[in-house]
Amino acid sequence: MNTETPLTLAVLGTGLIGAPVARNLCRRGSNVRVWNRTAAKAQALTSDGVIACDSPAEAVQGADIIVTVLKDAPAVQAAMQIAAPALRQGAIWLQLSTVGIEGAGALAALAGQLGLVFYDAPVQGTRQPAEMAQLIILASGPVAQRDVVQPVFDAIGKRTLWVSEQAGASSRLKLALNHWAFALTHGLAESLALARGLGVDPTLVVDVVSGGPMDSGYFQAKAAAILADNYAASFSIANAAKDARLVADAAAQSGVRMDVALAGLARFERALAAGHGDKDMAASYLA
Repeated sequence: MNTETPLTLAVLGTGLIGAPVARNLCRRGSNVRVWNRTAAKAQALTSDGVIACDSPAEAVQGADIIVTVLKDAPAVQAAMQIAAPALRQGAIWLQLSTVGIEGAGALAALAGQLGLVFYDAPVQGTRQPAEMAQLIILASGPVAQRDVVQPVFDAIGKRTLWVSEQAGASSRLKLALNHWAFALTHGLAESLALARGLGVDPTLVVDVVSGGPMDSGYFQAKAAAILADNYAASFSIANAAKDARLVADAAAQSGVRMDVALAGLARFERALAAGHGDKDMAASYLA
């Protein structure tokens, strides 16, 4: 970001998405302080010029913008409550985690209590897009300070979609998008599993789809992972199960019947129970 006085940013959460977010912000000229519950993950970023902190309060001290990239709403809320005494009144809070409808509402309310300007901004994309600063940011929040936060989004993503002035709209959109990603994942996993179960080489499924109207980069990446038995996590089964539960809960609240969502949640939970939680969600194939 090209500003005369570099912004000071605090990134709370340095997992698969948070770590590259912090790196990319630092590379664009911001002063970046990070905290993670597992301290070693934060310390691993110091070679990139990021300052690792021992607590959320230490990380947010003097920060112009706080970025939360934690697992779920309770984790975000807990970190921000610990950080509360050190927060600067009027600081901007960019909330990137997938937290669901109720979670987004609770965090927006907390922001009001803490005197922060809140942007509901979950991201579309997994580890690789995050590393390449190619995330899509689904942003909702007040118009007044969008010119301040836009350079931050530009540093971590390839596109920002401004959804609404009202916090929560982006989190609702994220649930619909996650459902589509999960449906694609399960459909591919089950197709390859069925081919193998029927005694057909599953690579033939990929061969037929490749270059046709059903092909996509996502299809190719997940198919390659499954066929190579390589489940290094880009987005883990544990996180997918958490988000699939948010989708199912949202569907129930809105009165939308979603048979595929419920079946997909059961499949993720089966993979989780089988010990595949740390593997990529392509491990739906193993369920």
